[in-house]
Amino acid sequence: MWPQTVDWKQLKFGVEIEFIGGKPAELELLPGWEMSLNEHQIDETGIESGSELKPPPILWEERDQIRIMLSRLQAQGATANWSCGLHVHVGIEAWGEAMVLPLLDAALAYQDTLKALLQTSEHRLLFCPPVTTAIRERFTIDPSAQAVRNHGRPQSHRFGINVASWFDIGTVEIRYANGCVQVDEVLNTIELCLRFVAAIGAGTELPLEQAQFAAALHAPADGYPPSIAVPRWYEERIWLENMLIPILEPIAQQLVPGGEIHNLQPVSDGLLVVIENPDGQPQQYVLDAPADGWQLKRKSTD
Repeated sequence: MWPQTVDWKQLKFGVEIEFIGGKPAELELLPGWEMSLNEHQIDETGIESGSELKPPPILWEERDQIRIMLSRLQAQGATANWSCGLHVHVGIEAWGEAMVLPLLDAALAYQDTLKALLQTSEHRLLFCPPVTTAIRERFTIDPSAQAVRNHGRPQSHRFGINVASWFDIGTVEIRYANGCVQVDEVLNTIELCLRFVAAIGAGTELPLEQAQFAAALHAPADGYPPSIAVPRWYEERIWLENMLIPILEPIAQQLVPGGEIHNLQPVSDGLLVVIENPDGQPQQYVLDAPADGWQLKRKSTD
């Protein structure tokens, strides 16, 4: 039922903590915590590094678990860089599916404010595109997960305020925060997201200016993970990807029908093309570009 007042401290949440370095496979985990060993970030040299750490659904009063796990990460030498993000999932079971449309309206109204407050790095906007009025209208006609999925590059289908996760795991995912392993900044981000979702659940109208927005929520006005500049080589890689993806899209559809190109990367014998299938599973191919057009050289199992 919406609207309904729910104490933000009574909302269960999860958080995806992306990091580089450390020894992910060796990290001692608290009960219920998971290390996604197949999820990698990129270190300063361009090599895959780190992983993604996440708790089971917990309450604010259980947040000391985050302190413990971040301390363990830091003891291994793990850090967060420009390739990392911090994604907060907030359970919306108290309102149910009736909360999805209000969250879409909230995204249209406040997504720029949240983005500004959380200082989202420019290069991370690929991973958290804005909700549009077209998405809202599509959902009113077809209230389904597909209606709130953006079609395009993988990751870009997950909006900055991602209500599609309601249909998967009963949450709304807020993806604007930069990567971080510092406990105070992580907890500040979680608190902001919890308070924001509770306010939308109660039907509260919020100011648009970021300081006033934080004050209205009684959330921290600052102390969030700072923006981190990308190295020039990575910026150039993204420029190249943006140029080549439309050219390679027909080949990607032949290789993985219904798939989407996730990323491109030069390798010693050609161009590595990572394609996510409709189930979100990555498949890797190496292409070559002779004078008469692109050709499949090999399927990669790396």
